[in-house]
Amino acid sequence: MKKLNKPAILVVDMLNDFVYGALTCDRAKAIVPATARLLDKAREAGVPVIFCNDAHRAGIDRELTIWGDHAIIGTPGAEVIAELNLSDKDYVVPKRRYSGFFQTELDILLKELGVQTVVMTGLHAHMCVRHTSADAFSLGYDVVVAREATDSFTEEDYLNGLAYLKQCYGADAYSNEELFEMF
Repeated sequence: MKKLNKPAILVVDMLNDFVYGALTCDRAKAIVPATARLLDKAREAGVPVIFCNDAHRAGIDRELTIWGDHAIIGTPGAEVIAELNLSDKDYVVPKRRYSGFFQTELDILLKELGVQTVVMTGLHAHMCVRHTSADAFSLGYDVVVAREATDSFTEEDYLNGLAYLKQCYGADAYSNEELFEMF
């Protein structure tokens, strides 16, 4: 199995509001154990873990007009779920739009870490993971997907998201076991 070229794990929106709260995705609960295991193995291998988290300003963020209040800055709903064991060695990049790159520090952080490949995890394959992947690709990063640590509201949305990422960005999807060998 090939090795990933200077990888980092991007964890998109694995927040209380997405897994248990205002925008609960029942399918998200199913990926929590695999995501936690992937993050633990990445940390052990020295692969940076970066959380790209919705962090909305109440009453003004545009996304809230579509999705209602969720992940409001300073609320428990905007916190990373406890099961992922956010570490003081991990990075947290707040975002106010779908993409983890849009007007955030993510690109400069990745460049300073020497990252060449982003391993996409989290929610939702057809929305925030998709938009973050689009910007990653446009900025010159290789994009791969952690199949067991990514999902969407429905199986159809998930499969469509993965197909889109493969077609447009060449993003192959791998199991955790495959990724562990590639670190």
